[in-house]
Amino acid sequence: MKQGVRIDHYLVGQYPDYSRSYLQKLIKDGNVLVNGKIVKPNYKLSESDKLQLEIPEPKEVDIVAESISLQIVYEDQDIIIINKPKNMVVHPCPGHYTGTLVNGLLYHCKDQLSGINGELRPGIVHRIDKDTTGLLVICKNDYAHRFIAEQLKVHSITRKYHAIVYHNIAEDNGSVDAPIGRNPNDRKKMAVNYKNGKRAVTHYKVLERLKNQYTYIECSLETGRTHQIRVHMSHIHHPLVGDDVYGPKKDKFELQGQCLHAKTLGFIHPTTKEYVEFTSPLPDYFQHMLDKLRN
Repeated sequence: MKQGVRIDHYLVGQYPDYSRSYLQKLIKDGNVLVNGKIVKPNYKLSESDKLQLEIPEPKEVDIVAESISLQIVYEDQDIIIINKPKNMVVHPCPGHYTGTLVNGLLYHCKDQLSGINGELRPGIVHRIDKDTTGLLVICKNDYAHRFIAEQLKVHSITRKYHAIVYHNIAEDNGSVDAPIGRNPNDRKKMAVNYKNGKRAVTHYKVLERLKNQYTYIECSLETGRTHQIRVHMSHIHHPLVGDDVYGPKKDKFELQGQCLHAKTLGFIHPTTKEYVEFTSPLPDYFQHMLDKLRN
């Protein structure tokens, strides 16, 4: 450990999966000891210090099945395809233990959801952001879950997103191959991170060049990193319209989140072993934005 470094800063570097605020709380709660003694988050370390860290067991959360209207595109004994609306969180997390897609799935599917991802994420193989709309595949049993998860792992699933970005893109198509990891300056955000990031590849093509310097595009994911399309398009100076995290802080359109829609989803079905593909229409807010930028 480095001489004179604050203990909370040191722990952030050692435990990147935990936020600084969470680690500070552990220190304040006495879960971090230096030489057997409780210290404050601003304690500065010495080379000879011995640290003890105890991370408490997570509290069990009872997920309540809720009667939530779900846009079901397809359903059989193995999978269910959902068209997720804006402002819906996929699975319970701090601050969102009700009203999530999982709450609605528990009501609709009863106990017919895969259990591989644990109690908080039954059936969830992949996810999209709260304010991203579009298609998700949910698995009803562990066999289906493993079968589709393997396709995600080898990048054989078709995932095409439609987006509206700032500025006209000159080329008709292109790719961004840049690793994504935590933003070293803001751990709540992701960033292109050549030091600690994981490989991420996004292919894009122009669908329409809109008036007033905007472009309507389709993005195909080769990998599936957190916020991948949002980070990659911002990285090449074409942030998504409505994205106040990776784009302009103030958006004149006053949208609730980014213009991003998971439009096409295709994979090999776990039982039939045949390729299936699903599409969903653009949501109203997205279509209205396109119409506005065309005129």
